Formats: sequence, C-alpha cells, structure tokens
Amino acid sequence: MKDVHVGVIGLGNVGSGTLAILNRNSAQIAQKLGFGLKVTAVCSRSVAGLDLADVPGDAMRTADWRDVVANPNVDIVAELVGGRGAAREMIDAAIANGKSVVTANKELMALEGADIWDRAIVSGVNLAMEASVAGGIPIHAVLREGISGDRIAAIAGILNGTSNYILTEMERRGDSFEDVLKEAQALGYAEADPAADVDGYDARSKLAILAALAFGERIVPDDIFVEGIRRITAQDFDYAHQLGHTIRLVCSAQRTEKGLILSVRPALIPESTILAGVKGAYNAIWVKGEFGADTFYYGRGAGPHPTGVAVVSDLMRVAREIRSGSPERVSPFAHERLGEYQPVSVLLQKRPYYLRFRVDDRPGIIAELAGILASKQIGLEAVLQLPCDTKNDLPFVITVESSPESAVREAVEQMSKLDFLREPPLALPMEPPL
Repeated sequence: MKDVHVGVIGLGNVGSGTLAILNRNSAQIAQKLGFGLKVTAVCSRSVAGLDLADVPGDAMRTADWRDVVANPNVDIVAELVGGRGAAREMIDAAIANGKSVVTANKELMALEGADIWDRAIVSGVNLAMEASVAGGIPIHAVLREGISGDRIAAIAGILNGTSNYILTEMERRGDSFEDVLKEAQALGYAEADPAADVDGYDARSKLAILAALAFGERIVPDDIFVEGIRRITAQDFDYAHQLGHTIRLVCSAQRTEKGLILSVRPALIPESTILAGVKGAYNAIWVKGEFGADTFYYGRGAGPHPTGVAVVSDLMRVAREIRSGSPERVSPFAHERLGEYQPVSVLLQKRPYYLRFRVDDRPGIIAELAGILASKQIGLEAVLQLPCDTKNDLPFVITVESSPESAVREAVEQMSKLDFLREPPLALPMEPPL
C-alpha cells in the first residue's frame, strides 16, 4: 500500500524526537500500519544549520512553513512549533489545503482546539493532539476511547514536570525554591523565564484540555483557578510530613451537584496516596469513573522521545484514517460536540486547610487568629510549631476542619492585616485520599 507522507514544522526537541522515531522505528511502524510513514518535508527557521540525519535525503528542507502546508506531496502536517500566533496560522493553512494535522500545542488546543476541530470536520480532514498533555502518557486515548463508556466524576493529576521536579527536590534535600529553580534551569527542566511552569499556567492549559475530554464541556484556561508554587518552602514540607502529607502542584477537575470545579494549585496530599509517590519530572493522572471506579496513568511528562512517541502514534492513527477513508472520525475531544458550559467557582469547594504563618512572636497570637477563624465558622483542628531559633520570624501552622474555601479566603484576608505577620498566611487545601 502506498506510503502516507508527513511534513514536520518545528525541529526543536519534540520535532527532533519525532523524526528520530519515524526514522529508527520505520520498519515496525510500517508493519503495524501495513504501509509506511515517510517524511517528505521539514521546516525550521534554522534548517540550514541543523543535523538532519533522521530526514530522508529526498525530503524538502525549508525555512518557510508555507512550503510545507502547500506541498502536494504532504498528507499530514505535524505542527511542533508551539505558541498561538504562528501555530494557529500554520494549522489553519494546513486544513485549508486539505491536510490533516497532528499537534503537540497545549496552549493553542486549550484555547481554540474545539473551533479548529470544527473546521477540520468541515474540510474532511483529521486533527490529533495526544502530545499536548503529559508527553508519553496516552491520556487522550484513554479518555477518548479506552474508558469512554464510563461517566467521569473527577480527575486529579500532576501535569507539570518542572514544578514537580522543584517540589520533590525541595522535599528531598531541604533546599530553597530559588536554589532548586536555578538548578532546574541549568539542567534544562525550566526555561529562563519559568513563569508558565512555576505559576501553574502550563498545567492550567493541560487541565483545560483534559476537562473537555472528560466532561464534554468547552473549557478554556481562564475558567480554571490557578496558583503557583513560589511561596512553598522546605519548612512547609517539614510541617506536611508531621501531618502525614506531602505537597504537590495538583490539577483537579471535579463534578459536583452545583457544577464542575477546576483548579491548579499546590496542595497537601496524604503520603499514602499514589500521587504522593510521583517524583521528579514525571507526570501522573488519576481518573475516577462513576462505573469503572479508579484508574491511574503515569509516565514521562516531557522530553524529545516520550513526546515524540505521542506525536508518531497520532501520525499513525491519522494515517490509518486517511488510508481507510473512514467518514466517522473520533473527535480529539472525545465528544461529537462540546457543550457550552461555565464551571462553578472554586470558592464553593470544601476542604480542610493548612495555614502557615510567619510572625514576630508575642503573647495572644494564637488566640487572635483563632478568633478570626471562629468568626467565619471555621473549626480549628491543630496547631504545630517545630523548633525555631528566632522569635522575630517564627513559623507555625494551624490546620482547620473542612470549610468552604470562601470562608477560608475571607479569614486569610482579615488575618493578612495583622501587624505581627511577616507575610500573608499561606493557605493550602488538604486533599482527601485519592
């Protein structure tokens, strides 16, 4: 059977990993498909200076992506550039030229993926985006097909390897956030500007995609409450361990009677849970189904080869569709159409909370804080204070009983005005065992 031809735009880490797999695993790919996947065009702004050993000698090499999407010898365009502006233009042009599209672009798919899929349907081409979330974990395929017969009740996961690496190294070594961040940047885990990772925005885009897949609703990143990890200290891990917990940047989507609650935030999770054991740059997703109960998915969240496997697997799926000519395409969002839905506020969520304070010590502090909590109908659970040499920057922790987040935030806002505090209280939810 005739080969399916692929054009790759973007030859960075993901692009180079994709090309390596297509080249070095070509025989097995052809055996699985019954035909070959051949790279016929590659594009990068710096294509002239790249090592293209994994690109066939007769493939077109260009610095202009328009040459790829207009090439009649390309059946599928792999957009591996990322970002929104140029990438959206590339995908739109590919669809207009009758090319199916495979993308690893989490930001664009989270914001505009449903609209792009609608255009692809009208044009009779396919769109696949497995690599946009969790690198080497085939979580899209799981939600789209593997457990599609279930009704998803909740998702919780660790979706950003950079933040997870920083938190687990802080926990393991007792080093500061700033020191571990510098190390992560030196190792290539974090960008020079780490905001997308450590402030939760990267994970938020991924959760928006997974929530759409799981719940069939049109979710955009702005629907999701987000909070980063910059305020977490090594001392917070010491206190968390005293409580039998650890701290992770948790992405959560939960169906409730009032609606869908979505958040990306650092949280305390019990050390006995499987998510607590996810360390370093790994990702993991726990899914709770109404009928199938709990399932768990774990693997590399990034990297040229894990993400490249996801891209190549998508290329294979789309190539099969092209060769079979099937008119019935499974939406990359797992539903024929996404519903128009506005998630409810995270303020409605009820959780126990961990409140960490830094104070200039003086008599009556606990009583004053407890009075504020009581005024918001928040029950105090415990007070913890580890040994400390200083009295003018004294850390301690109060845990509170399960309370509405709205009440906890009101209490924290009132506490922040107290003159003995060195900084506003750090409030972290304590998640139930998963």
